[in-house]
Amino acid sequence: MQVRLSIDIASAPERLFDLTQDYGRRLEWDPFLTSAELLDGATEAGVGVVARCRGRIGGVMDAEYVAYEPPRAAAIRMTGPPWFLESFAGSWRFMLLTPDSTRVEFAYTLRARPRLFAGLFTPIVSVVFRYEMLRRLAALKSFVERRTNRRIRDILPPMNTDEHR
Repeated sequence: MQVRLSIDIASAPERLFDLTQDYGRRLEWDPFLTSAELLDGATEAGVGVVARCRGRIGGVMDAEYVAYEPPRAAAIRMTGPPWFLESFAGSWRFMLLTPDSTRVEFAYTLRARPRLFAGLFTPIVSVVFRYEMLRRLAALKSFVERRTNRRIRDILPPMNTDEHR
């Protein structure tokens, strides 16, 4: 079953791609994870690199990057499943809308375990993943736009409210 969601964020795709693929910063913005690391001595994401992520709802997933195209897209396939997933693949796409605005799209394809009951469990697991995807996208937007607005406020002089009356 596939779940696909997107959100528009006031930031350039390069900045969003770099932030989301930086495992040293992942926990700063991603509310789904309690830990995230690259394995086998990798220091940055790329095709063939395996990441291990522990979700706050339980389970650890190892996933191998199968596509890595900065600043447009990254895709993974599950190599080490949590107990409740038979299969999982995901892609994150970053589509330029304007020089300072990007549409971020998460697309996940999954199948639940056990196989005998996958027809029943997959839709249930998909609802949970959809909820978590919404939370992740909202958190990414909030994190990036809050930081951008904070920098703008630091640069601009205080407004004289008397001038606006």
